[in-house]
Amino acid sequence: MAEVQFMRNLIIETPSVPGNFAKVATAIGQLSGDIGDIQTIKVGTLSTIRDVTVQCTSEEQLAKIVEAIHDIGSGIQVLAVTDDVLHAHEGGKIQMKGKFEIRSLGDLRRVYTPGVANVCKVIYDDPEQANYFTSISNTVAIVTDGTAILGLGNIGPVAGMPVMEGKAVLFDQFAGISGIPILLDTSNPDEVVETVKHIHKGFGGILLEDIGSPHCFEIEERLKAELPIPVMHDDQHGTAVVTLASVLSACRQSGVDLSNSVVGQIGLGAAGLAISRMLMNYGVKKMYGVDRNEAALERLKNFGGSTLPSVEELMETCDIVIATTGVEGLIKPEMVRKGQIILALSNPNAEIQPEVALKAGAAFAADGRQVNNVLGFPGIFRGTLNAQAKEITYPMLIAAALAILDSTKPGDLVPHPLDPMVHAKVASAVERVANESKG
Repeated sequence: MAEVQFMRNLIIETPSVPGNFAKVATAIGQLSGDIGDIQTIKVGTLSTIRDVTVQCTSEEQLAKIVEAIHDIGSGIQVLAVTDDVLHAHEGGKIQMKGKFEIRSLGDLRRVYTPGVANVCKVIYDDPEQANYFTSISNTVAIVTDGTAILGLGNIGPVAGMPVMEGKAVLFDQFAGISGIPILLDTSNPDEVVETVKHIHKGFGGILLEDIGSPHCFEIEERLKAELPIPVMHDDQHGTAVVTLASVLSACRQSGVDLSNSVVGQIGLGAAGLAISRMLMNYGVKKMYGVDRNEAALERLKNFGGSTLPSVEELMETCDIVIATTGVEGLIKPEMVRKGQIILALSNPNAEIQPEVALKAGAAFAADGRQVNNVLGFPGIFRGTLNAQAKEITYPMLIAAALAILDSTKPGDLVPHPLDPMVHAKVASAVERVANESKG
């Protein structure tokens, strides 16, 4: 959906004169660099040295930023460019670790032979006991074929492993779930489905990740139909949950009723189609979409949406516009209709910059920098596993979106992804709805 960003750390020295770092920040911002963490390394009598994390889209952009900082003059200089991201990935980000230390023969006998044989017999007699005496019920397979890795595209499953490890870290930190990456050396839907079916007994749920369109649709639908455990494609439904929360937040700030609004979706890939389906399930009555791919348009119509022939006509027709095309500048200022809500979610370069949309008359505008799937999937699976649900339904996903909205502070689009209370609220909401559905 978007071009991938990478991070570099700039070690910057500035003379100890008020306003010098502001000049540095301005130089970075003027070249569309995104400043992250700032750590002061040394405060001296004459100068200050800081470690500044900067997100870029290319080495060329980074070089221009470094040059611009040097060009400020006044003794301001970049001492070094480092990469903490690669350093953090050395040896991988996850490991399998036991919960018990083996310090005696008695310990060994309890966790392995001969004691473990009794536990195996208990599960053999009653397979449901595996939920209590193994880690299966708290383990999710993170399955990818590597065909849609971030904004990099089809780079293969091994190159996508750092993403899968990152997902596992987030599962662990925010939901206490063990996420296990599964790398598939095939994109054939039949082979993917059969492989996952053969391994599913070791997992409490399946998270499909970075599987490209259109085969992602068939794979998810078939697995949902054929497996007795919950399956979710995060690029579809995780994105859709956080987007629904974002749209509701924008509507709340603008005094707009989403259910009675005309909504348009520009781009009907995996994320765009899922967003459209989520909004219709929430209650949007008039849902329009536009895409260059005829098959994508047919998929939307099959789910109850309508299509329009062009971006221009969609912009004229719709009160709320969501874009997930990855095409920078696709929405021109002259297309904006006064009072529209516009969420141009492609990263790092939106279809229209929020400030441009607002200047053109939009009532509310935002880009995709805050719309992060991490707000959704950990809590969704925590709640699903807690309820021992066999599937993840739209009422459960809508409950997750409403929990995110409820956690959003006034003036913010969505809550901070590192707020642990957000994930707890999402898990609780999903678990409640899942249990209610059991009747």
